Amino acid sequence: MKKYYILLIAIFTISIAAAQEQFTEKQIKVKTDSILIEGNLLYQFEKSAWIATDLTRENKKVKKEFKSYFVYLKLDTIKTIILNKDNKCIYEYSFINNFDKPTLENSNFRDLNTIESYLIKIKEGIISNIEKNKQYEVKCPDGYELNNILIPIVNGYKFYLITGTSQNNIIPFGNDYLFNIDNDGSITSWKKFHSRLIATMTKGPDGEEVRGVFHSHLRTEPFISPTDICTFRLYGPLYKMNEFSVYSPALSKYMKYNIKKNNIEISDKP
Repeated sequence: MKKYYILLIAIFTISIAAAQEQFTEKQIKVKTDSILIEGNLLYQFEKSAWIATDLTRENKKVKKEFKSYFVYLKLDTIKTIILNKDNKCIYEYSFINNFDKPTLENSNFRDLNTIESYLIKIKEGIISNIEKNKQYEVKCPDGYELNNILIPIVNGYKFYLITGTSQNNIIPFGNDYLFNIDNDGSITSWKKFHSRLIATMTKGPDGEEVRGVFHSHLRTEPFISPTDICTFRLYGPLYKMNEFSVYSPALSKYMKYNIKKNNIEISDKP
């Protein structure tokens, strides 16, 4: 008989100063609904980038000039533009609803439009600021990379850094950051969702398949994070996983995310 087991990874912290927050069930539901929407959007950005860059590398003509890429939201469409060394668009992929393959492809060589140029300028300025200021403590372990997502909001932007990996049998939870940006591109606040990288193995010590994963948050981060949802939606299906859980010491609640239902369930027990 094939053996399975549940992998439990707990990242606990002792923090006397951190007071337990109090939320009503309705407030928790409103908060997790908002987190789910944001997590799904992050997933759409990242999955579009995955598919677009894979297709680009398979296209011998485009691959020769491929230098970088940029992903942004235009109405109901996630656009991934492939750039050459001169920041010219050499290929464009559009994703609507289905993020496993592009809805449209455009091979026209062109200059960036006004919106694209502006968003890329904002993104580059943020990255430069983060790299120059050690106070942000942004790090990336060997074997991993930091992927960035820029989302325009009212009066500014959200800038996420999410850890990814090409290593097999790992789901890279953690080492994720959110920077709040004003309209001028300046960082107004920032935070880390997790204290470190949580490299979650998808196989047990004897090669058993892991069927579910779990980690615990710091008291300062009482809710499942949108980056948790994004990461699991990207990597979970690769290992036939359908759900994962987060324990919140601050709320004494378990938050379980299910891919098929695309929902977050709240409970007092695992």
